[in-house]
Amino acid sequence: MPSMKSLSTAAGTLRARLSPSLRTRSGGDGPSRWTSPGHEDQPKGFLFNRTPSSESRKWEDWELPCYLTSFLTIVILGVGLNAKPDLTIETWAHQKALERLELESAQTVDSD
Repeated sequence: MPSMKSLSTAAGTLRARLSPSLRTRSGGDGPSRWTSPGHEDQPKGFLFNRTPSSESRKWEDWELPCYLTSFLTIVILGVGLNAKPDLTIETWAHQKALERLELESAQTVDSD
């Protein structure tokens, strides 16, 4: 079994190796991987830095294909899910029961 001194030495070495990388990730010195200063010099003063409603906003390149694809997906799913066949066990059993009733009524008519 390792001694306590060797465990504390190993833990100290590991802590020393990890601590500089932990300091830079937690927002210490320099830019972080998760935050950036952004593109604009001054904030606009509106919620989420949007343009005011009186000004027209220019669409980004990704917006039109994304909105068209989303709309077409909703339409295709709406039509497709409404037009799918009813394959539940209850519907099948109901149809089989109706067929049996028709056969029984046809047999009783023939026997009379």
